[in-house]
This record gives sequence, C-alpha cells and structure tokens, in this order.
Amino acid sequence: MGKRIIQQRRGRGSLTYRVKKKAFRFRIGYPLEKGKAKIIKLINSPAHSAPLMKLEINEKIFYGPAFEKAFEGQEIELNDRAEKGDITRLKNVPIGKKVFNIESRPGDGGKMIRVSGSSAIITKKQAGKVGLVMPSRKEIFINEDCRATVGEIAGAGRLDKPVVKAGKKYHMKKSKSKLWPRTSAVAMNAIDHPFGSGRGKNVGSKIAKRNAPPGKKVGLLRPRKTGRKKGKR
Repeated sequence: MGKRIIQQRRGRGSLTYRVKKKAFRFRIGYPLEKGKAKIIKLINSPAHSAPLMKLEINEKIFYGPAFEKAFEGQEIELNDRAEKGDITRLKNVPIGKKVFNIESRPGDGGKMIRVSGSSAIITKKQAGKVGLVMPSRKEIFINEDCRATVGEIAGAGRLDKPVVKAGKKYHMKKSKSKLWPRTSAVAMNAIDHPFGSGRGKNVGSKIAKRNAPPGKKVGLLRPRKTGRKKGKR
C-alpha cells in the first residue's frame, strides 16, 4: 500500500506543515503616528529570518525587521526624512537608495522585502508611482504613498556559514515546521510518487496539468516558458 506523497500530506494541513502559532507572536507593521521612534530591544524571532526591532513611539509599541547596524536605544524618524532606518513614504526617498519592508498598498504595514539581507533599489519616479528594482532584478511600480524602511535588512551573512551538522539543520527546519530531510522523488518507489522506481532515473521536465489532483500535480507547475530556448538544440 502506497503512502500519500508530499503534496497530498501538505494539503491535509497537519502540524508537520504548519508553523506553530507562538512563532508569530510578533506582528510586523507601521503605526499611524509620526515623529521619533526609539528601538527598545532587538529580538530573535524563530518565524523570521532577520532579527526584529521593538520600537516605541508616543507610548505605543510596534515591530519591524531590523536594518543593518541597528542598535538598542537608537532613534529613527517616522516622517518625511529618508536617512538609514527611517520609515517614510516612497516619494520622499531619493533615487538610488535602498528600501525594505515595503507596503504594496498605502497603510497595509509592509508586505514586500522582509528576508534577511535583502533590499530593493528606487530607480525612477513618475506620476504618482515609484519604480523599484527587486532582488530578483525585476522592476515594479508602486504607489508613491506606500511606506518603507530606508536601508538594508540585517542578517545578510545568514547563508554564508555552512550548516555542518545534520542536527543543526533539523532544529532549523523544526522551528518553522518544515519537512526535513526531504527524499528525492526518483529515489522513491513507484507507488509512492509519479517519478518513483529505479527504472530510468533521467527524469525529464514534466509539466503538470492545471486540473491535476494533488497526487499527480508534480514537476513543473504553471511554468512561464516551455520548450527549447532559442538558439539551442
């Protein structure tokens, strides 16, 4: 009797594929107040790859990803200033500066660029829109009234140090309820995965059908490009 494959198990929503609620006890967002905010504490949150900073403004507390070289007791501006660490609208940030924790709509508290060491660069401004080059090198345009934090997120060296021991990787994945270790599909039995069995392990690219059930929806899911690249045979 075959087992449910990973896609089916994930869809069931068991604890193996669900992050613990207590990991997200710190909610990231921007307050409505303007003025000076003070960094009370830098926090190591298991649900986030970057350290978080706990800030206070007008006796109100809020949280956000820490910028590079932030320290406890430091003050930042929540207004029109665009110095490192300040929270301001995109239209106030000069072209060429880096920003992170960017709002997709004015007032949503920041939805984009929240991974450690990442940032977007402001490239152009036009009629109520601001152009940003994302870490993927893709350029997008956002409402100029969306807020962002100026600078680069802390924790840029997170991937530089190798994970030497399997036990460390186990605890890293467990904190975010990620399945580990992962078994290669071609290493499984034929009954456990569509790519399984020892016959012909040279698996080509398989494009899954849009309406395929979870047990069959494996391979390339909704690929942007299919077929050979131009100039290659």
